[in-house]
Order: sequence, then structure tokens, then C-alpha cells
Amino acid sequence: MDLTFNHAFDHVTRSGIRRFTEMVRSIPGSVLLTIGEPDLDTPEAVRAAAKAALDAGDTHYPPNNGRPALLEAISEFEARKNGLHYAPDEIILTIGATEGLFISLFSLLNPGDEVIIPTPAFSLYESITQLCRGTPVPLPTEEHGFQIDPAALRAAITPRTRALVLTSPNNPTGCIYSRETLQAVHDILKNLPIFVICDEVYRQLVYTEDFTSFSAFSDMRDRIIVVQSYSKPYAMTGWRLGYVMADRPVHDKMQIAHQYAVVSAPAFVQTACAEALRYDTSADRTLFRRRRDYVYGRLTAMGLEVQKPDGAFYMFISVKKFGMDSLTFCTRMAKEGKVGLTPGIYFGCEGYMRLSYCYSDADLKEGLDRIEAFVKSL
Repeated sequence: MDLTFNHAFDHVTRSGIRRFTEMVRSIPGSVLLTIGEPDLDTPEAVRAAAKAALDAGDTHYPPNNGRPALLEAISEFEARKNGLHYAPDEIILTIGATEGLFISLFSLLNPGDEVIIPTPAFSLYESITQLCRGTPVPLPTEEHGFQIDPAALRAAITPRTRALVLTSPNNPTGCIYSRETLQAVHDILKNLPIFVICDEVYRQLVYTEDFTSFSAFSDMRDRIIVVQSYSKPYAMTGWRLGYVMADRPVHDKMQIAHQYAVVSAPAFVQTACAEALRYDTSADRTLFRRRRDYVYGRLTAMGLEVQKPDGAFYMFISVKKFGMDSLTFCTRMAKEGKVGLTPGIYFGCEGYMRLSYCYSDADLKEGLDRIEAFVKSL
């Protein structure tokens, strides 16, 4: 049997980040700071809700897009918390933000359509675009403080441009897009037939009061898709739950892809989803802010160049002055210093490495001590 996979599928199954992480893990005594997964457990009330649903026999097919009560709860939560107004029938409960991104692009793209992806970016956007037979178009932001340069965006747009992906707070930089950046993007796109996919999975992990989302531009509501996840704010990574919100005509196309891809999210977890929306994330946000300040202080004291992030739980650290590409630097640091950070090349931006500070205080201290010792040895 000929098992020949296309380039995009091969790229997905041999994820560089995963392979690099496994390499670090294989080194005895290594400290891992590569994965973006909170070290916290899912809140007890959320776990209890899932257990109670199971005990009540909630194991049958639920509605495809999610139970009405849950969709109503999400609608109310987004209106109260984020000022976004989507009716329950404009929301789909998905298997993580990953499925939300997939059904968004699958529903939008025809073969050869282009998706503009500001870089550095999580590699999933490129992979999913290719799986959907689209063409990813990188839009470098490094030279502009990880903000989008209006002139560069205009130059990237072609007659085949179908969508732009905006991730704020960003993975891997932790930066958020400024009001000026978002206004400039809006002014460029407002009269163009281009969709904006707002990946907002880190929205509840913002450390500044000055946060604006592109999804607030109501005059482009018909071309905005908001992707959310339960993973990061509620420490529910293993639950694989998220949701998407879109104007009804777009939603109606996306729900078809959703129903054929997964049918629905599991029944009993939907009770837990509703419970999670009641959880106060302020204490977790305070914890990650404190860790951010500690890590930033340590890195800058070492003489490393890094922009202080305003959200998420990542630092994107420049290693350009060491005269090595990011994969070489991080590989040497893993093998010689026994600490693992993710090479920037895996985010489409050479000369950097990503540190995740969603690990315990003890792991962060030990990891930073090892980074400092390795840097001093060069």
C-alpha cells in the first residue's frame, strides 16, 4: 500500500516543537521550560461538575454545536467579560481552539487562497492553512516591536488573500497588539473581502489595563471569527475544549465542518464548561504576573535582550549576539546546560528562543540558574 502523505500533513505529524521537547526530555536531569501548559490543576468545582454529570448518566449524544444552556452561558460570559455580543446560535463548542481554527480556515479557504500570518507565530496556523489547501503568507513583525507594520500588511495583501490571523496576547512573544496597530489593520481591511481570525486563547491572561481586541470592531463583525479555549485560563489543557464565535452566515458554514469532523464535544464535559465560566481567574493571573516579573528580571540581569510581555506566559529572548542560529543555541543549551527552551525558528523567527514561565517557581529558578551558567560559559 502506498502511504504517501502531502507536505502539509507530514509537517503536522513531525512537529519540530514536539521533537525538540522530546529531545530535551531524553537528557537525564534536564529542566524543561518549553511547553505552554499551566502547572495548575483544573479547579475542583469544574472537575466536580464533570463527575456529577457522569454519575447522572450524561453519556448520550448532545446537540452538535453544544447544549443550549452552555451556549447561552458562553454568550452571556462574552458579553459581560469582553463586551462581545454573539447569540447562542452564533457559537460552536469545539474540541479545543485547534478545531476552532481548523473549521474556520476549512470553511473559508478554496485551494490557493492566502492566509496572512504575522510572525513569530505558533506553527499551527501554517500547518492548518496548508491542510486546508491554502497558502500561508508570513508577515514579519520583529523589526516593529512585534507590532504589525501597516505598509508591510498592505504589501502582503493580494487578490488571493482570504484571511488574516491575529493572536493577542501572542504566542510566542507574550506581546499584545496596541490600539494603534489594531486601528491601522482595521482601516486597511474594512473595505476588503478579507476575514480576521482572532485567536484569543490568552485573553484572560493579560497584565495591563490597556488591552484592546480586534473583535471589538463591530463594523467588520461579518468578517471576524473569534477563537477561544478553556485550556489556558482554566488549566484544562487535557480536556480539549474551546469555542468559536462568528456572524450567523459564517457560523452556519463552520457548523457543517464541525459536524462532519467531530460531531460534537462530549456530553458530560459540557456541564464542566459552564462551571468553568464562573471561575475567578484573578489569582492565577496574579501568579503568572509575578512569575513574569521574576523571569524578566533574571533574564535582563544576565544581559539577555527580551521585550517584557503584557500577556500569556512566554518570554521571547534574543540570542543573536551569540552568533548561533536558534536551533543550534537551544540544542547546545539543552545538552551542555541541561535546560530546554524552544528555538525561535519553530515560530518562523530566527535568532530567538521561547521560555514558558507557566512552570513552578522551583523549576523556573533552577532553569534560569542553568541558563545563566550556560550563557556565562560561551
